[in-house]
This record gives sequence, structure tokens and C-alpha cells, in this order.
Amino acid sequence: MSKADELFVTSVEDILQNGTTTEGEKVRPRWEDGTTAYAIKKFGMVNRYDLRDEFPAMTLRRTALKSAMDEILWIYQKKSNRVSELSSHIWDAWTDKNGTIGKAYGYQIGQKSSYPEGEMDQMDRVLYDLKHTPFSRRIITSTYTFSDLHEMELYPCAYSTTWNVTQDKGANKLTLNLLLNQRSQDMLTANNWNVAQYAILLMMVAQVNDMVPGELVHVVADAHIYDRHVPLVKELIGRMQYPAPVVRLNPEVKDFYDFTTDDLIVENYQHGEQIKNIPVAI
Repeated sequence: MSKADELFVTSVEDILQNGTTTEGEKVRPRWEDGTTAYAIKKFGMVNRYDLRDEFPAMTLRRTALKSAMDEILWIYQKKSNRVSELSSHIWDAWTDKNGTIGKAYGYQIGQKSSYPEGEMDQMDRVLYDLKHTPFSRRIITSTYTFSDLHEMELYPCAYSTTWNVTQDKGANKLTLNLLLNQRSQDMLTANNWNVAQYAILLMMVAQVNDMVPGELVHVVADAHIYDRHVPLVKELIGRMQYPAPVVRLNPEVKDFYDFTTDDLIVENYQHGEQIKNIPVAI
């Protein structure tokens, strides 16, 4: 069965059984009808996914993997904050009058700085360092820029990546690992979406550096289930689980900036029914 399913079930059961509630407290999120969106939460969830074993796609229900990849390319390849450049509508509720999400996500990745090697933005620097100094412990991106937070429509949830290279005994290729830091996560709507998209990002960056994609370590400070999601989550985790799908990339792509969603190949993806009309707290 899919290890992503197993970790999701374990995580949400822990939240439901051992979490604390925000009910009655002053919280920001609201439902569409204006009602306060309370949640059950756990602090400091850490899950590890080894891409050498399988791709971490949930099978309890379908994760739209190409749409997940589209958003990750929007952030790290296009370095965009313009919502019209996305194929999905996940950011519509946070779009400003200019059609952007403000100085968030891709805007931050695209900010350039001068180095002895030339001017680079955050993603350019990651790719440069992995090529020239792969064992550096300083290969990091961050979108949580304090001075720009007031100009973001939503503070970044998944806000930093740390890239780390290891060399397994006897291996002829280096292994690329990724640690994703997230300040907050809505477990029902976003957990496997974020896991899948950063697994794809890890695969892309590994491929263009002729490395093996290794571990994705996902750290969430505030992992929560909203009050109106509790019955949906309980139904979801009781479903049948299937083996993980085979997910790979077009091996012909050698430049990170050449990837498109057409280069994602998904095979044998068995999954349960989608949950329709999930209420989203904003």
C-alpha cells in the first residue's frame, strides 16, 4: 500500500486523538459564510518520504499531480505571483486587484542578488551550488521575507527548502535530499498536494544535476484539521488503500527551465473517489 497513505492516516489520527483545539480562541481563518474556522491541531509534525522506494502519492483519493507540478513550476521556474499564469484556481480567493498574490512565493524566489559568480535569484543559486559545491550545507531558499509580509495576500505556508546531498556507499551517483519547512497546513486540502509537488521538485532538480532523488523530509509547525473537515477526514482514512503509482519524468530534459507538466509521466494510479465541494477556510 502507498506509504503516503499510511503516513497521512497516522498523522491525522494523531491530530484527532491527541491534538488541541482552537475553539473559542481568536483566530484569523473564516468560512465562506463568515463563521470562524476553528481547528484541531498538533505542533511539529515530521514525515519522511523516500523517493527511492516509491513516489508519495495518496491513493485514498486522487491528487492532481500535473496541477501540483504546475504550481511548483509557477513558483520556482516562472517565479511568478500572477494567478492567471496558473492552470488551477487554488489562489483565486487570495488574488488582489492587480491579479497577483502580492510579494509572495514566486516573487520572492525571483529576487536577485549579486555574487562573485554573477547576479542570481534564489533558484538559480540552488542550481549553481548543486552543480559546483554539492556538499555545501547552505543550499536554501526562503519566501518568508519579513519586510514584505504586509504586501502578501497570504503569508507563505511552505516557506523554505533546504537541499542536502549524500553519497551512498558503492553508488555511482550522488543522492539529492530535500527538507521542506511549513509553518501551517490544512491536512485535508493541502497535505498530499504539498508532499507531491515538492517530491516532483526534488525529482526535477535531481535529474538536471544527474543525481538520484532521495528523501523528502516534511516539517509542519502547525498541522491542523478544520472543524468542518473532521467528518470528511474520518471517512477518508477508512477507505481502501492502493499501491503507489509510478511517477517519473521525461529523461530527455536536462535543464530545469525546460520542464513542463507534459514531462510528468504517471502510470498505474489507482485511487478512491474525490471528495467534492470541500469547504475551504480563508
